[in-house]
Amino acid sequence: MTTYATGVQGVTAEQLEGFFDGWASYPSPSALLRILANSTVAVLAFDGDDVVGFVNALSDGELTAYIPLLEVRATHRGRGIGTELVRRVLDRLDGCYMIDVVCDADVAPFYERLGMQRLTGMVQRNRHAAVLTQRS
Repeated sequence: MTTYATGVQGVTAEQLEGFFDGWASYPSPSALLRILANSTVAVLAFDGDDVVGFVNALSDGELTAYIPLLEVRATHRGRGIGTELVRRVLDRLDGCYMIDVVCDADVAPFYERLGMQRLTGMVQRNRHAAVLTQRS
């Protein structure tokens, strides 16, 4: 049975190992724990004591919010965990005017099913940032 918690109280970096499957560069488990702890909202999915997914959001609490990360372990995909994580973070951001997500085109239909719409945007990526580990 999957359970959900808001915040990272009691979560260790070791519980966050093995995420970012397929990413060329990604944060280490200890960096990920800091990222989630410093987020406006972080919701985690658990299977027993194992973290099997997470989502985070950054917000000014009034006008804008951004959802930078949504990850579900490959072993737990297709069970509605990602949908539930996003629903829970959206509930926490309910008063915000704009909630933005930047995602790959193949993931856009997932967010559209949750009521989001496609827009044109711009991004800048520093793929050599100190927080990232390079996959070898």
